[in-house]
Amino acid sequence: MDNEFQTGSAVADKSFEFAVRIVNLSKYLRYRKKEFVLSKQLLRSGTSIGANVSEGRRAQSKADFLAKMNIALKEANETHYWLRLLYRTDYLTKSEFQSIESDVDELLRILTAICKTATERRG
Repeated sequence: MDNEFQTGSAVADKSFEFAVRIVNLSKYLRYRKKEFVLSKQLLRSGTSIGANVSEGRRAQSKADFLAKMNIALKEANETHYWLRLLYRTDYLTKSEFQSIESDVDELLRILTAICKTATERRG
């Protein structure tokens, strides 16, 4: 991870690095595999995770923070779907899939915990 872009927030840093992987995977799918439709969906949802986390870090209220984190969680779940589909349709090898799936699974766990904690604190 490039220290220049670290924020001090684990979820922000992990979601940014995940977005970098998604951008590179999308390029690979378009230029090497000639797959354009699914790669665009993956690019949109996979980069949206970090964008929403970033927005949530500057939220105007606890409700706004929770809303952004819930959107990030939904985008992570959608990204997982596209990755599974790309694997099952042979655009990704098993090792390629497993490598990036472990990253999205980690983000799903972190975001689920954040949303649960934030909901409990709201009362």
